[in-house]
Amino acid sequence: MDVLITGVGGFLGRYIVEQLLARGYRVKALCRKQYTDLQARGVEIIRADLRNRESVVAACRSVETVIHAAGVSGLGGPWNYYYQINTLGTRNVIEGCRRYGVSRLVFTSSPSVVFDCKDQCGVDESVPYARRWLCNYAHSKALAEQDVLAANGQDSLLTCALRPHLIWGPRDHSLFPRIVDRARRGWLKQVGDGTNLIDATYVENAAAAHIQAAEALIPGSAAAGKAYFITQGEPVNCWAWINQQLSMAGLPPVQKTISFSTAWKLGTFFEAVYGMFALKGDPPMTRFLAAQMARSHYYSIARAKADFGYHPVISTAEGIRRMTAWAAETFRFTRV
Repeated sequence: MDVLITGVGGFLGRYIVEQLLARGYRVKALCRKQYTDLQARGVEIIRADLRNRESVVAACRSVETVIHAAGVSGLGGPWNYYYQINTLGTRNVIEGCRRYGVSRLVFTSSPSVVFDCKDQCGVDESVPYARRWLCNYAHSKALAEQDVLAANGQDSLLTCALRPHLIWGPRDHSLFPRIVDRARRGWLKQVGDGTNLIDATYVENAAAAHIQAAEALIPGSAAAGKAYFITQGEPVNCWAWINQQLSMAGLPPVQKTISFSTAWKLGTFFEAVYGMFALKGDPPMTRFLAAQMARSHYYSIARAKADFGYHPVISTAEGIRRMTAWAAETFRFTRV
């Protein structure tokens, strides 16, 4: 199978590439930078921005499968930034698939597309999209996911969307550094009573799910046209998990707490200030983040198990062991 993957410079994308190569697939990568290490392993690098319609469409020539893992995430920033990359960029990928007869398209989505700032405990894919959007990232991904699923069956293209939740593991340059940075800045406080449960997905399991889903997308497939939650299948206490991440960085556990209502008000304030002055970066708090940190959000993976045989091969305990070793070796953290 010839595969085009977007987002190889990202945390998840790199693991998907490595697993594709390990399985013997021929791989093309659409990315903004040059990755000589991947070229040395036989990956064809196509440098382009997702917003460049013609370049993205042309990259889809002569492949059977596209795994679209590229995108931008964050809590702040203007709507148009997320919309152009996450939504319109995905439409460019879909157009390329249809123009060049690609058979399969797997899209990396997010559980945030259905998060409505209330507890979501073990819900499945029947839960509707959020009714109001407090996060431009989540909104733009929801629009992109709907486009991908709507494209299923058009011009012989089969599609599905995966929603991995809080991806973590060795080489994480996204979630883990943000947690550590917020702790060092004094921005990290327990929101709520600290009893909320969440899902977190080890990166190698998330990567494997994408390849399993792609392989399952054949005519008559149960996976075609559907979205899937991808997790470890075992929710954890949010704040115990965050403290575990801090421990890997040699930092003490979170000590201070604030109520959800206070965090929500702070989020409202910072959103207004960042919007008014067009400040760059993520605000210290947003309403969406307050809800994510105080509410339970974990999801059923029964559909993914049934439709394409997903199961977390790497256990949470083994993942923690691997990440702890990586963090100690990579960052030389000193405990305080």
